[in-house]
Amino acid sequence: MIALRKINKTFNKGNPLEIKALKDINLELKENSFHIIIGANGSGKSTLLNLLAGNIFPDSGEILLNNSPIQNLPNYKRSQFVARIFQNPVVGTAPDLSLLDNFKLAASRTHSKKLVINNSPDFKKKVIDSIASLGTGLEERIHQPMSSFSGGQRQALALLMATFDDLQILLLDEPTAALDPSAAKTVMELAKKIITERKLMAVMVTHDLKHCIDYGNGILQMRQGEILRTITEDQKKSLTLSQLYSYFEQEI
Repeated sequence: MIALRKINKTFNKGNPLEIKALKDINLELKENSFHIIIGANGSGKSTLLNLLAGNIFPDSGEILLNNSPIQNLPNYKRSQFVARIFQNPVVGTAPDLSLLDNFKLAASRTHSKKLVINNSPDFKKKVIDSIASLGTGLEERIHQPMSSFSGGQRQALALLMATFDDLQILLLDEPTAALDPSAAKTVMELAKKIITERKLMAVMVTHDLKHCIDYGNGILQMRQGEILRTITEDQKKSLTLSQLYSYFEQEI
């Protein structure tokens, strides 16, 4: 479980551009949970994701992972148990390297001392089996450069790479915003499958309200640095898209 206790974050403190990005945030995320965060621009969604990733640190409060404080751990140390997928499919991959070499780089995430390039047949087979799970035949193209794949293919592959090794927390930062509807559905179905099978703690920021209906088991609405509304898994079962729009009118 990951728990946030009285988290506060202010940018540009003490000057006219001061922004109180997060205000006394309390939140618990359990194993095999998939929470979707929505809210207007500037509501604190990205700040919350950056805090979980270790890209920024809170001004006050605690972030506990299985009761151990991690709020001061930088992102390169959290990378052993946190992975993040970004909006742009290009981010997080090396376009000039082959698909196989990208998986080798991704596998180094959990190695704390030095980069380990794994050239073993077992590793290659693991990569091929992982890609084959997409059912698109991309496992036959592991020696092609990453740049040769479409945006949707790259995002699906980035998701496989991010979850290739041991992982506890998956952060999804508008992962389908740059994709067409078909590719977006493929990525979301893959994310749902991985989160469920691996029993991950997942958090996704999105502006697509339909994702709130189709995916996840909890919804958080943020406004001006606070969690304005929490929709539980039971409440979500009867939630309609029109109701959701009415809840978040002028907030998205």
